[in-house]
Amino acid sequence: MGSRRKSYTPAYRRDAARLVIDSQRSIAEVAREIGVGEQLLGRWVAAERARMDDPPAALDFNERAELERLRAENSQLRMDREFLKKAAAFFVAESSNPSPRSN
Repeated sequence: MGSRRKSYTPAYRRDAARLVIDSQRSIAEVAREIGVGEQLLGRWVAAERARMDDPPAALDFNERAELERLRAENSQLRMDREFLKKAAAFFVAESSNPSPRSN
């Protein structure tokens, strides 16, 4: 007796394809994770991409400017955070090892 072919619902196929598209992981990685063949999942992903009405629009000038501003602000905040971590570590070390004061 031949083995029976697995059948997947359309909703399952869409969800699996969206997992690849939305997470930006490889088809091979997701296929191993959910237990389906890479070629099969690849066909589902291609079909889902074809089904998608509008691809994401490119950023306009204002959105691009805001993105650059936010990236610069994020970079500055990361530097400030690193400085504060180092300062806190310094003061913790300083308070745990007080040096004798001369009068």
